[in-house]
Amino acid sequence: MNQTNNPKLTPFARKLRREMTKEERHLWYDFLKPLPVTVNRQKVIGPYIVDYYCAGAKLVIELDGSQHYAEDGMAEDHARDQYLSGLGIRVLRYSNLDVNQNFSGVCQDILQHLREA
Repeated sequence: MNQTNNPKLTPFARKLRREMTKEERHLWYDFLKPLPVTVNRQKVIGPYIVDYYCAGAKLVIELDGSQHYAEDGMAEDHARDQYLSGLGIRVLRYSNLDVNQNFSGVCQDILQHLREA
C-alpha cells in the first residue's frame, strides 16, 4: 500500500500538537514522552493524522473523545484503521474516559503491546 503523506496536513498536525486535549497531555507527559522508545505525537501518516506513533513498534495510539462514538466517527475510524493496517501498523484505541479513570491500565496495555512488537 502506498504511504504518500499529505503535506497539507503538516500545519494542522502542528496546531494539534500545540492544542492537545487534557487527556492527550496527560498520556504524553506522564507516560509516552519518558519512554525509552521514540513516540511521535500528531504524526501525519498518509492521508491521516494519528495521535501517537511509535515507528519502531509500528504502533499507533489513538485517544477517542465522544465524536468517535457517533456513527460517522466510527465509520471514519474504521476506514483509518483499515488503511493503517494495510501498512502493517497496529492501532490501539482508548477512550478519554479510559485515560481519566484507568490511566495505569491504559499504560500497562500500551507497554504490553510495545513488548510484543
